[in-house]
Amino acid sequence: MNNIIEIRQLSTHFGEQLIHENLDLDIQQGEVLALIGGSGTGKSTLLREMILLETPVSGSIRILDHDILNLDDPLWLRRHCGVMFQNGALFGSLTVAENIALPLQEHTKLSDKLIAEIVALKIELVKLPKQAGQLYPNQLSGGMVKRAALARALALDPQILFLDEPTAGLDPIGAADLDNLIVDLKQLLGLTIVIVTHDLDSLKQVTDRIAVLADKQVIAVQPLDELLEFGHEWVQSYFHGVRGERLISS
Repeated sequence: MNNIIEIRQLSTHFGEQLIHENLDLDIQQGEVLALIGGSGTGKSTLLREMILLETPVSGSIRILDHDILNLDDPLWLRRHCGVMFQNGALFGSLTVAENIALPLQEHTKLSDKLIAEIVALKIELVKLPKQAGQLYPNQLSGGMVKRAALARALALDPQILFLDEPTAGLDPIGAADLDNLIVDLKQLLGLTIVIVTHDLDSLKQVTDRIAVLADKQVIAVQPLDELLEFGHEWVQSYFHGVRGERLISS
């Protein structure tokens, strides 16, 4: 497979705190890759650097063969990558339809009629009822908020989708339904998906490979079944603790 994202020698500091040091990572086109690691290992920070919400001290990030840390047009990234934040980050004063329409209004010159048609398609794509488009975020269940945020992330037909803790806060049924939707979207749209998650069930159901952040670097990038045998102490405690054993035995 071709690499769609290449990260080389990335270092990140917050004041005197060193988060990443000479971190390398390749993400392949068409895969679902999860970022996992203990608290403070910089999983969400790494995701935020890939979408230009944080800036590393040094190193390079290439996405779709563009050096994104030195883009002439930073908006280029917004047109090719969709982002779903942990809590949805929907605008509370806008309806679901208006939230989904916003990227199309900002980044295209499409007519209002065509934008409305695209919005309706995206609502259907994430399996929300048609009437959900007229609702405001505070009128939605947690699962519907996630799906609305996912529809907005897909508004511009991105090649890459970044998901930050997509199943956080959902009950087991809702989380499983969202996992299934992510798999369906990957297959239907040919997406590359990068996920930050702590959800062991999602790791099993959704991912092709898992990247482990520890010791300020990516120490392993492997499919789940191979990672279960990886000898690092944190990996062993994560996957072979009480909850991890349930994952393995199920």
